[in-house]
Amino acid sequence: MSVSGFITLAVIVVLVGYGVALYNSLVSLKHSVSKAWSNIDVLLKQRHDELPKLVETCKQYMKHEQETFEKVMQARSGVSSALGKSDVAALGQAETKMRQGLMNLFAVAEAYPDLKANDSFQELQNRISQLENNIADRREFYNESVNLNNVRIEQFPDLLIAKFFSFKSFDLLEFEESEIVDVSVKKLFE
Repeated sequence: MSVSGFITLAVIVVLVGYGVALYNSLVSLKHSVSKAWSNIDVLLKQRHDELPKLVETCKQYMKHEQETFEKVMQARSGVSSALGKSDVAALGQAETKMRQGLMNLFAVAEAYPDLKANDSFQELQNRISQLENNIADRREFYNESVNLNNVRIEQFPDLLIAKFFSFKSFDLLEFEESEIVDVSVKKLFE
């Protein structure tokens, strides 16, 4: 084998190796997004299972708050529907409504001292608050994974491998403006 043939072969081997490394890296990013989504899914399902217990506990004390309960349960249904469709945009909207409904429910519960003192209510409220914090953490991880994936599949030379193997971008899990503005606590108690 001539020197030029050996150099050509070496260049081909290096390019193929580099292409394989890029492909494997993109596959890893894609699965990282899926894993992050699964983490959110698990937490949302756990919260989904806890909400009826919370509403039932509250109903025993709060006979005149039917509208508040209905909003929470409608929001729960919206989150479940968006999850079932894997619709990230609809999930963001449904999550906003869910958080508003829970915030309202907890604010209304302040007017019921017997309910606030109930062990089941306190346990459920703490559990749901903990799940909310975990969901926020996982949402941040999911969005970071999506961002890394989306940037990589648009960068050269990764773009070539991504297009050839049909890697796709993912949507960020974003919430409505009302989710990120400061809450007027005064309004909650009027």
